[in-house]
Amino acid sequence: MYEDYRTAPVPDRVRAALGFLRKMTLTPDELVPDDAQAVLNAGASEQALIDAITVSFHFNMIDRVADSLGFDQRSPEEHDEGAKSLLKYGYNLPGPLRLLSRIPTW
Repeated sequence: MYEDYRTAPVPDRVRAALGFLRKMTLTPDELVPDDAQAVLNAGASEQALIDAITVSFHFNMIDRVADSLGFDQRSPEEHDEGAKSLLKYGYNLPGPLRLLSRIPTW
């Protein structure tokens, strides 16, 4: 159902942002200001686009480092489980880990 952002049941603003991020990742030399404007015209806020670009940048950087160092990849089933967890809980840490993350030396 979510294998292709172009046909996934997501809001137009999300579909537009995903198209922008795809282009940014795969063909960055082809990215132009009109691509960002199309995302805004689809209903995404400027802050939402900035957030999407920031998350994508960090993911791409980590992914390239992991590929360079030969890290093991998750199976498609493991990716699906992780996606379900993110959809359910978001990026918030569970309570005990939030407390531990406040310890400066941890």
